[in-house]
Amino acid sequence: MATTGERENARNWTFLTNHGHVLLAIARNPTARLRDVADEVGVTERAAQAIVADLEAEGYLQRTRVGRRNEYTLNPSGRFRHPAEADRQVGDLLALFTEEPVAGTTS
Repeated sequence: MATTGERENARNWTFLTNHGHVLLAIARNPTARLRDVADEVGVTERAAQAIVADLEAEGYLQRTRVGRRNEYTLNPSGRFRHPAEADRQVGDLLALFTEEPVAGTTS
């Protein structure tokens, strides 16, 4: 069993960035409020807003106003930004971490 210190050290980094976590949270719930996305990811609401703006500007998601809420549509054919993964589509990651297959994903 890990001690408290070992658990704290393990929490200092993750394999996915906050951008990846936000994208996955939205994939799981496309009508989620950013407040809820921020809580799930562990960032401030302002940080979640900035991340969504980044993802939208780069074409990874589209925001549509539905009544008083936003609904998000993801682009699974978007490519990873790092050269080491640029040959892979974001949909591959979404399919790995979401229960429902994302339309347009290739395996």
